[in-house]
Amino acid sequence: MAKVTSKGAHTCGVLALLMLVHGAVATEFRVGGANGWTLPPDPNFNPYNQWAEMHRFQIGDSLLFTYPPDKDSVLQVTKEKYDSCIVDDPIASFKDGNTLVSFNQSGPHYFISGTSGNCLKNEKIVAIVMAERGSVHRSIVSNSTNATAPVPAPVQSPPGITPSTPPEMNPLTPPEMVPAIAPAGEASPSPPAPPSGNGASSLLKSSVASVGALFGTSLLLAL
Repeated sequence: MAKVTSKGAHTCGVLALLMLVHGAVATEFRVGGANGWTLPPDPNFNPYNQWAEMHRFQIGDSLLFTYPPDKDSVLQVTKEKYDSCIVDDPIASFKDGNTLVSFNQSGPHYFISGTSGNCLKNEKIVAIVMAERGSVHRSIVSNSTNATAPVPAPVQSPPGITPSTPPEMNPLTPPEMVPAIAPAGEASPSPPAPPSGNGASSLLKSSVASVGALFGTSLLLAL
């Protein structure tokens, strides 16, 4: 039984470790898929936020913006500038045409196009980054490590003392040897004493004397 439990705990630990390793691998997301970072065909619809809602971003992941460097750019901005499409004084500005932005903290991250008028036509995106990568997997590893509870050691008697079964619990003890339990406040009754050898001898002598007297009386009556 101990062997099976050990094997099961080992299997859980290996699976949890694989999940941890898999969860530790960062993912690179290409914004807009094959179309890349460009002006949406419908100015009244934002395809980038719809794309972002279909993905799960975590710390360590990154966004890849691909665009013609001579026609477009990427600005990382605050929420207020994202909402108002303000291109002045951004948090970060990128114009290389192959921009890779990594997430180092959780929460919403706001990006807009640096080209005048493009942000107003929905060339912008909000990426919401989840909690630190691997925190859930560390919890799984901890739970699987503690899944097998230690078996308590058997209680041992002190040296020189041998545990015994009470007479009333021992099926081999004759009923007449089980001590009677007296009610509270009363003394336990003493077991009857077995007949002694002197009592048996006196009884035999009395019987012989009675038989002898009866025989003598019969002789006298016969004379």
